[in-house]
Amino acid sequence: MKAEIVYWHKAKLQNRYVLELKIWNVGKSDNYPDGHKFSLICFDIKTKKKILIDNHKPKRSHIHIDDKEIPYDYVDEDKLIEDFKKIILEHLGVKL
Repeated sequence: MKAEIVYWHKAKLQNRYVLELKIWNVGKSDNYPDGHKFSLICFDIKTKKKILIDNHKPKRSHIHIDDKEIPYDYVDEDKLIEDFKKIILEHLGVKL
């Protein structure tokens, strides 16, 4: 199955943060058992801090908080975006 973008949003916030959220439907496979590939990032231009939630082969879903990487349990698109917003608020102080 060819990847199909199902959600995309890009913005610059407060003239300081770059935000980009991408979710693709890629069909279920060994690499993507939920059928979705995603990359959600918020980057602070001034401090260079970043938050990223993504999944890619050979890794499963995970969160990057600056250079730290922790596992993430993907449930669905809505929960993914909700969790991303919470992490951004907690670590960068930005309310999306």
